[in-house]
Amino acid sequence: MNWEQLLSLKRFGDTNKRLRKEQNETRLGFEVDYDRIIFSSAFRSLQDKTQVIPLSKTDFVHTRLTHSLEVSVVGRSLGRLAGQKILEKHPQLEKTHAYKMNDFGAIVAAAALAHDIGNPPFGHSGEKAIGEYFSHGNGKRFKDELSAKEYQDLVKFEGNANGFKILTQNKPGISGGLRLSYATLGAFIKYPKESLPHKPTTNIADKKFGFFQTEKEIFEEVATELGLLKTGKNGDISYYRHPLAFLVEAADDICYTIIDFEDGINLGLIDEDYALEYLIKLVKDNINTSKYNSLTNTADRLSYLRALAINTLITEAVETFLENEDSILAGNFHHGLLDKSKYEAQIDDIIKISIEKIYQSEEVISKEIAGYKMLSHLLDTYTEALLPEEDQYDSNFNQLVLKSVPNLAGLQEKSGVYKRLLEICSHTASLTDGFTVASFEKYKGIKL
Repeated sequence: MNWEQLLSLKRFGDTNKRLRKEQNETRLGFEVDYDRIIFSSAFRSLQDKTQVIPLSKTDFVHTRLTHSLEVSVVGRSLGRLAGQKILEKHPQLEKTHAYKMNDFGAIVAAAALAHDIGNPPFGHSGEKAIGEYFSHGNGKRFKDELSAKEYQDLVKFEGNANGFKILTQNKPGISGGLRLSYATLGAFIKYPKESLPHKPTTNIADKKFGFFQTEKEIFEEVATELGLLKTGKNGDISYYRHPLAFLVEAADDICYTIIDFEDGINLGLIDEDYALEYLIKLVKDNINTSKYNSLTNTADRLSYLRALAINTLITEAVETFLENEDSILAGNFHHGLLDKSKYEAQIDDIIKISIEKIYQSEEVISKEIAGYKMLSHLLDTYTEALLPEEDQYDSNFNQLVLKSVPNLAGLQEKSGVYKRLLEICSHTASLTDGFTVASFEKYKGIKL
């Protein structure tokens, strides 16, 4: 892979090539990507989607929106630091094509801003609820009407693939979704493969999948334009990652490792003194002991250690990226950047505590159970309305449901089974935590 192709400014539907040296410096194409994402309704909905605890009423716990903004800030720093060194190593990028350090930061920041845009309500349990509806629930009745890859898209419903769908799907009057630059789309795609074969290798890019069958044509167009390296065999679609996807992933890993941990402390789920000890272990090589000891309360100490931990991991992630740049461009680097961290043991300790004390806390589990049942009921309601069993075609209730969800009603006569089911899943995934509760109560007749 080469940086000239990887930094493509092309957008869906372009007929002429976009050149970096012809860009308006006051509003670069990569910065336009950021603007389009942040003004999208899909991004705004993240303000009421779970990051740590579903339906949390506290004002200091992160939502998907605040998490995404922070990941974007970290991603911008990662991109700029890496970009500065890449331009020094490949001077023709600046001299011939006019790329700047900030271009790398803008691409990573935009992709990082969108990294959770396709996630369902109730966190990763929402993904599992949708998938298990088709593998173990009433949705299993559609298996014989779908191809193997179509069925896999549903039973392993993936927020990353749904995010790519949101960013690129055609809608009436809107071709190409948000029409982001292909460089930003490439950096967004952590798993550049289709749903089958499932985990074919130990390469981190094969851990999940990055697009549904409905978006495979636009995905291949993006991959070809960027010059991504093919890995798929026997007609299966799979590629090596865009190099900047490693930086987007690192930004996410840094934020959820440190900031979810901080949320756990603020919620009282993790003992403060115990937590500070683990953060100190992570930053012990960079801590200013006299400054730290001058801080008189736990909140200030926690804030100092959090900032220092994030900065420490940013610096090391960039170093790892640059040390392995040639290998990454050749498609021979198969790990997350933090997996190669000298602080791996400390990171693992923090994540283990977060899993035990936060993600598996009674409050989280109770709300995820409730969310699981609500999502299953909504999927039942929507599938019965759009794809009713033979004795339910004239159901007045189903007609009322379709009237309440106009974007699904339009699919009734025009689409095949797979597209209708996928649109049901995508619609369900678009709901906020609060709207999921309200919809459940409405369809159950609990609340008007």
